[in-house]
Amino acid sequence: MLDSLKKFLPRVKAGKRRKTAGVRKPKKGEILLRTKSVCKGFPGVWEHLILDNIDFDVKAGEVHALLGENGAGKTVLAFLMSGFYSATKGKIYIRGKSVSLKSPKDALDRGVGMVHQEFTCARPLTVAENVALGLRESNLSFPLSKVEKKLEELSERYGLKVDPKAKIEDLSAGEQQRVEILKVLFYEPQVIILDEPTSVLTPQESKNLFAVLRNMAKEGHGVVFITHKFEEVFGASDRVTVLRLGKLTGTKKTSQTNRRELARMMLGRKVSVHLKRKPVKSRKVTLEVKDLYALGPKGVSALRGVSLRVRRGEIFGLAGVAGNGQRELIEVITGLRKAEKGKVHIFGKDMTNHSPRDILEAGLAHIPEERRRVGISEPMTVAENFILKDYRTSPFSKRSFLNLSFITKHVKKLVSEFEVLVPDLWRTESRILSGGNIQRLILARELWREPRLIVASHPTYGLDLKAIKHTWELFMKLREKGTALLLISEDLDEIMSLSDRIGVIFEGKIVGTMDAAKAKKEKIGLMMMGSKAK
Repeated sequence: MLDSLKKFLPRVKAGKRRKTAGVRKPKKGEILLRTKSVCKGFPGVWEHLILDNIDFDVKAGEVHALLGENGAGKTVLAFLMSGFYSATKGKIYIRGKSVSLKSPKDALDRGVGMVHQEFTCARPLTVAENVALGLRESNLSFPLSKVEKKLEELSERYGLKVDPKAKIEDLSAGEQQRVEILKVLFYEPQVIILDEPTSVLTPQESKNLFAVLRNMAKEGHGVVFITHKFEEVFGASDRVTVLRLGKLTGTKKTSQTNRRELARMMLGRKVSVHLKRKPVKSRKVTLEVKDLYALGPKGVSALRGVSLRVRRGEIFGLAGVAGNGQRELIEVITGLRKAEKGKVHIFGKDMTNHSPRDILEAGLAHIPEERRRVGISEPMTVAENFILKDYRTSPFSKRSFLNLSFITKHVKKLVSEFEVLVPDLWRTESRILSGGNIQRLILARELWREPRLIVASHPTYGLDLKAIKHTWELFMKLREKGTALLLISEDLDEIMSLSDRIGVIFEGKIVGTMDAAKAKKEKIGLMMMGSKAK
């Protein structure tokens, strides 16, 4: 396998490994890495800064938690500090010297390494072979025996038990996470950044991992770990920095703060307005999920006994931080993922593990979270995407032929109503549309029939205020006509404004439900982070 990779690797002078920044061992408390007024934007893609004037530092001998909701900018900041992104504005200092990081190699050479949330190893190769891929030696000529020996030493030193000769594809998720950490430790960095390191780990594996991070800190490393879980912050960190919508809301010593204060910093003090509506009158259940279990994409348990009901004419909001089972729940309900155990009833009929087409034809409309991957077919034209769920039926087609005149009239009406900006309905490929226009397309396609059941995940993400208002008004009108809506969102303002009842999902379980009109944002925020409902 290694021989087959040789021709793809650059010939670099053999005999030297990457240099790490500095030779002097840092003193405890010394600032190893610091950002000063760092900003990051993506011209042509985002109209606002993803990070706005962020001051952050990590010290030798400490574990520093970076806390925030999904989309707060945590990973972007980590990418800036580890050389994957360049800052739009501001400075980055490593051991007091201003640096310009052009690549992850630049960061590693200066002593900063990052462990990514998604595993990056080549699965057919062994642990040692994966590490050897990053060495500078020509044609991977660095003896694997030396790599294996050093990995064994690191494994023993930090308690990261793993066989250097084992193939990645034969390792568990926990073992693969250890390999990702060992890959970084091999280059002897002074600062180690970990992005959501426990996302695929069992509770025991997570506990062991944080013991490893504490050992690293005792040896003088500066450790940064990204999380959205309070128990991890209080169980492993010395300091915690909170980001909210790309802005820094504060840095606290972990011993001098509490869950309530961190929840306020994460979620803000804005009071959500519960939209006026008539009470839900019907007791007829449109969607019922009973004791549902399902595996996630890496074979880890994602749903652990989820049960919920949505009645006719009710909006049930499901709040939770990304990665707690929301995606898997939606995919099981819509037929995109198999349930391991439990039942899904739609309009009183058992639809567990039925095909997506069966569920669509039963009357369910789906607004997916991943609009480009799941919501549309990018190579198809805008008009074609508008009729993806209707082209087989009259009047969209007659005798197996598309009724182009009717389709054009129908699509023009929806484009006008939802204000989708598109040059040409039949010639413009959907892939060139902006994210907001794709979201409008999906909303129009799914809602024009006034479906009796809607499963909507982040339905207003990427929309401007006018489009958000239009979508909310449409949801409320459909509710009045008897439509049941399961609304999944991390935007608590949206959840609290639209919902009749609110459920909170954490680690694959519904940890509490409440009347939305009486709900408190702070309480929901605490439950989203793992605090038990009283």
